[in-house]
Amino acid sequence: MHREFESPEQLRDTIRCFWYDRPELLEGEECFEVQPDGYAEIIFYFGKLYRRTQNGEFQSLPSPFMMGLLNHPAVFYTGGELEIIGVRCFPWTVFDLLGLPSESGGVHTFEHPIAQLQPVLNDLIRSGNIPEVIAQLKQYFLNVRSHIAADSMLFKAGAAMRKANGTLPVSEIAEAAHATVRTLERNFKQSSGHTIKDVSVLIRFEQVRNQLWHQPNTNLAGLAHELGYTDQSHLSREFKRYSGTTPAAFARKARKGKPLDDDFVAFIQS
Repeated sequence: MHREFESPEQLRDTIRCFWYDRPELLEGEECFEVQPDGYAEIIFYFGKLYRRTQNGEFQSLPSPFMMGLLNHPAVFYTGGELEIIGVRCFPWTVFDLLGLPSESGGVHTFEHPIAQLQPVLNDLIRSGNIPEVIAQLKQYFLNVRSHIAADSMLFKAGAAMRKANGTLPVSEIAEAAHATVRTLERNFKQSSGHTIKDVSVLIRFEQVRNQLWHQPNTNLAGLAHELGYTDQSHLSREFKRYSGTTPAAFARKARKGKPLDDDFVAFIQS
């Protein structure tokens, strides 16, 4: 069960959308994976949610936590019912929005006043009032956003990257942002924890992933040409690098069960 909610106009330069998800795991299942994409997510959850540490132990996650940019699928574990609220942010804005220093990598835990929303949202989730949950979050971020100075350079750069599906060279992104390459790259890394190339590659992977999920019979050679890959082999290597599987295997999975909405559901059952 996945629902998405449009971001208010005042937040569209920082937040792509808000969403609600209730993973419907089959009997006996206890884990699901999150595929990489070009967004950072602030995650509130209600129920139990764990990740496995490097030494193999299960670690309970705080709520909220942040899903930064991934370079491979992340696996999460749960027990019983689980409901998730996500705030899908642009990676070059999420740390400024929270007033936190930027970091690279996947799961980020942090201490922040936003955690004070958890008990309020928990009561609303229990009553099934998802629209009011989203309204509370929208108002919170509208208040926060009013105290943050807009960075027009990063906004223009991000808009150009998104419009071109991650295919623009850095020089053209800098031109669109009316900045030098050096200045843009420095500011972008400071704000997101990643380079422009890092994010562009993930945005392009995201387009391939979405296309195969919605249209599993897509011609890969044509898609590779459309998105500026050298050839189909290049696309396949990049896809396996980020998804952990081949495009063909991913397409077969897509044929078995599609999401109900037009946008790809990041939390896919494994």
